[in-house]
Amino acid sequence: MKSFFKVLVLNAVISGTAVCGYAQKGVQLVRNDAQRKVDVLFNGKLFTSYFYPVDVYKPVLYPIYTSGGTEITRGFPLNPRPFENPDHPHHIGSWLNFGDVNGLDFWNNTPSVPADKKKNFGTILHRSIVSMKNGSKQAVLKVTCDWVDHTGKVLLKEETTYIFGGKGDWRTIERITKLTAQQETVTFTDNKEGMIAIRMDRAFEEPTGRPANYLDAQGKLTKERTINDEGKNGHYRNSEGQEKESGVWGKPAKWVSLSAKKDAENITVAIIDHKKNWGHPAHSHARGYGLFSTNNMGNRSLAARGEEDKRPLFVEKLNPGQSTTMKHLIVIKTNGFATDAELNKMFADFNK
Repeated sequence: MKSFFKVLVLNAVISGTAVCGYAQKGVQLVRNDAQRKVDVLFNGKLFTSYFYPVDVYKPVLYPIYTSGGTEITRGFPLNPRPFENPDHPHHIGSWLNFGDVNGLDFWNNTPSVPADKKKNFGTILHRSIVSMKNGSKQAVLKVTCDWVDHTGKVLLKEETTYIFGGKGDWRTIERITKLTAQQETVTFTDNKEGMIAIRMDRAFEEPTGRPANYLDAQGKLTKERTINDEGKNGHYRNSEGQEKESGVWGKPAKWVSLSAKKDAENITVAIIDHKKNWGHPAHSHARGYGLFSTNNMGNRSLAARGEEDKRPLFVEKLNPGQSTTMKHLIVIKTNGFATDAELNKMFADFNK
């Protein structure tokens, strides 16, 4: 794993220092083709980067910071930090993909997949930066991507618009993704692995009281399994008042939030669904170990054990030339946790 991520680690470290020399007011996009990224700066300070490394197999937003400068995303595998859990190396920053597109798994693809298994996986390839627009209150980035199989055949053309905004203690990322089928019908079949997701920093994990292997102070995997819940204080809550992973996982909701205290900051991160999306209200694929995901296409697969037959199987098809557009809003609040009333208002405003 070290070998195929070593270049990515370098790029991730560079991301944290790339803002030097940029003191411009407002929200600014800084393109860097050599490092395959576009930095997003608020008043010269890094908020996140649209990052499309070759070996991640999908574009991601990484890292992501609060307005106070605290990183909310896990460092592993790009820039591992001590005491992180090194599971699921395909969980990087924030991304959007799905586990069953014409039978192909776009979610779990990594360079470690054996060659004889590659035919079962898909890749999202960044193709172009269409436009970048800076502003005093927000910046807009438009990109195109291809969803391809292992031979490079294009199943879907993706056109995505990112709107980076916010003021004061708030930051927002509005993601509008249009997917268009190409030469054959594309079928999305009920799967728990999806759809818009963030892999969160250790502070946002729920304490487990169970032993596990962690990275040590040098970033190496420990040999002994230990109980290490220090600093973990994540708390899930959704628009229906359900709480913790056990309460929100698999449940439909207009929004789901994850709150924690890190570096003296009280932080809430929320994913807000749009009512015109397939499968609204989306089901939560939120895990206590730090995966924070909202899945518009995981109805039956996210049901509680024994309850699967009570939910209809999600299946949607796009014939050649047909499109669907998915809209999501990521909210990041610091210096005080977001309230239900604030998130309900943001849902209403997002859905006007």
